[in-house]
Amino acid sequence: MAPNTNSTDKQPLAAKALKSLKVFVGYDSREDVAYQVCRHSLLKRSSIPLEVIPLKQSELREAGLYTRERGPTESTEFSFTRFLTPYLAGYEGWAMFVDCDFVYLGDLAELLAMAPDDDDKYAIMCVKHEYTPKEGTKMDGVVQTAYPRKNWSSMVLYNCAHPKNRILTPQLVSSESGAFLHRFMWLEEQEIGSVPFTWNFLVGHNKLEDQEDPTALPKAIHYTCGGPWFQAYKDCEFADIWLNELKELQTELAQDQQIEFIELKEMNKANKMLLEA
Repeated sequence: MAPNTNSTDKQPLAAKALKSLKVFVGYDSREDVAYQVCRHSLLKRSSIPLEVIPLKQSELREAGLYTRERGPTESTEFSFTRFLTPYLAGYEGWAMFVDCDFVYLGDLAELLAMAPDDDDKYAIMCVKHEYTPKEGTKMDGVVQTAYPRKNWSSMVLYNCAHPKNRILTPQLVSSESGAFLHRFMWLEEQEIGSVPFTWNFLVGHNKLEDQEDPTALPKAIHYTCGGPWFQAYKDCEFADIWLNELKELQTELAQDQQIEFIELKEMNKANKMLLEA
């Protein structure tokens, strides 16, 4: 489904200045369906044009942009590649990284409107979770690790042109420690802007009643320990929302395939008529 690219006077100034917002989604080969659903939810609800890009480690390696060996604490293929976002965006404008295990119920124009007019105020913006996982494993049995600022890096708005983000080169991302990267240790505290937790609502941790409007659904649901695409989490909280998004995506894909079949059939019919003429 194509994003709504219509411009209106009600759009935030930051959104109007963009040709499109680059959204890099962490891609893991064992969670392709999670990526597809996340992408669908982003495009479906956005009132600004989005360029949704899967961050595939294999492609980054082939391009020579990522060389580090996978460590024992890396639960996904994008554990560290996420920090290439400013580089991949050409160190220009604002761009977003998000894990693939999200489903979006809010419009990214609202999130982008939180970015300050002062281009040098924040290098990044994220939800500043106070989160310590209780489980020893997550997803399909990978080890769950706890560390300061956990889940801050799971959804980040990057001010790619900020001078401090120039440090995030392929060489540094391939060599620096997990602590340095995931704790944003290249930044001062005041350079990290805060986003309401409803934009990175951790399933099993955050509560609806803690929102400003407890009757509203979150803007973005994060199945951080595992979502319904894993058998062990098929009945997790908000599983129905993700499954409904998947069903809608499947319906749209089936319709697109049917249209393509009809168009191909008509093309073959026309070609046959030309040959017989």
